[in-house]
Amino acid sequence: MDKIGKILIVDDNEDVLFALNLLLEPYTEKIKVTTTPDRIEYFMNTFQPDIILLDMNFSRDAISGQEGFESLKHIIQLDPQAVVIFMTAYADTDKAVRAIKAGATDFIPKPWEKEKLLATLTSGIRLRQSRKEVNRLKEQVEILSGQNAFNNEIIGESSAMKEVFSTIQKLSETDANILILGENGTGKDVIARLLYCCSPRSNKPFVTIDLGSIPEQLFESELFGFEKGAFTDAKKSKTGRMEVATNGTLFLDEIGNLSLPMQSKLLTAIEKRQISRLGSTQAIPIDVRLICATNADIRYMVEEGNFRQDLLYRINTIEIHIPPLRDRGNDIILLAEHFLDRYARKYKKEMHGLTREAKNKLLKYTWPGNVRELQHTMERAVILGDGSLLKPESFLFHTSKQKKEEDVLNLNILERQAIEKAMRISEGNISRAAEYLGITRFALYRKLEKLGS
Repeated sequence: MDKIGKILIVDDNEDVLFALNLLLEPYTEKIKVTTTPDRIEYFMNTFQPDIILLDMNFSRDAISGQEGFESLKHIIQLDPQAVVIFMTAYADTDKAVRAIKAGATDFIPKPWEKEKLLATLTSGIRLRQSRKEVNRLKEQVEILSGQNAFNNEIIGESSAMKEVFSTIQKLSETDANILILGENGTGKDVIARLLYCCSPRSNKPFVTIDLGSIPEQLFESELFGFEKGAFTDAKKSKTGRMEVATNGTLFLDEIGNLSLPMQSKLLTAIEKRQISRLGSTQAIPIDVRLICATNADIRYMVEEGNFRQDLLYRINTIEIHIPPLRDRGNDIILLAEHFLDRYARKYKKEMHGLTREAKNKLLKYTWPGNVRELQHTMERAVILGDGSLLKPESFLFHTSKQKKEEDVLNLNILERQAIEKAMRISEGNISRAAEYLGITRFALYRKLEKLGS
């Protein structure tokens, strides 16, 4: 049989300790013994037993078992997950019931039967392992839903990312609808999951729909579901994503791709807080927190009539702007080193860092594909690289997009780009945007009116 684990035996009779030690030694990892309950705390801190075999009666009182119950209480205070098995020569039903109610796992009479004793200890170690696993899972949930999620999920120390983290922290006690704006590859989906993990709904469903990959004709059935026979291929009923997400969070990625008719249906569902499956007239109540994301200029789409303004008001109680990688300074190096470590372990390469010249090359590149491009770049460099350090020649960049940006010389276009960037970085704060641009608030107001913003 498998080793039972580590056992601490507490009994004032040295003959009992010797006999149990001799009996159990072949079946356990380690055994510690003591004749006094006063040593229990010491062994719990230093030995950390999986099971404690505890005598119920000691020299002070050989019959009532009161000393055993006092020791049990102290053990449970030290470790609520402890597995304690009582032993006594004066076994009776009342004591057994009282022992279990007090927190003991089981009860063994003296003299013991070998097979029964081993079976009881085996059950005890399984219980201990189960308790440890439950405790570990609880800790994981707490980490994901608490402050530590900021450190584990996203890497960034730039002022732009600190503003994003600050906003997420402020939102941790609310379930307001969020609109995440940013270029492709900036990590909008990661921010959405972080918002979910740090929200009051973190223990409820998180459901995603990528609107950039779902054909328009399938969007309604995906969002609202359908009944059997609603259309030709509807062989059985299907629950929609919005219904699945009830009481949780629904993440609509690339919402700028949603057509006007579908925008109207989404708006109706949000306003009425209910849906109907295709092929059914029965209303189904919903309660979802919406997190939406897009790389499109959503306000320009509203101006052009391609996105409903009333829907925009519904989905952007709070806006979060994710900065492009080129505006994040040394975050580029932090992320590069993170991906280097990940892929060096994955591909079993002895790579430990980047040369100074390699870092400078990464910092000078504008990263049109943002974090996603950096990740792929680092994976490719690790796969093809040799030696312990990555060098400038490890990275080959296609500069056509960079050249196109550098060739823009039209002053009106450059001014618009500068103002849009300042407003994005400042998250719409006029005073801060004016400071970035080196102009007064009044001058910025005039330029915004001129640009129609």
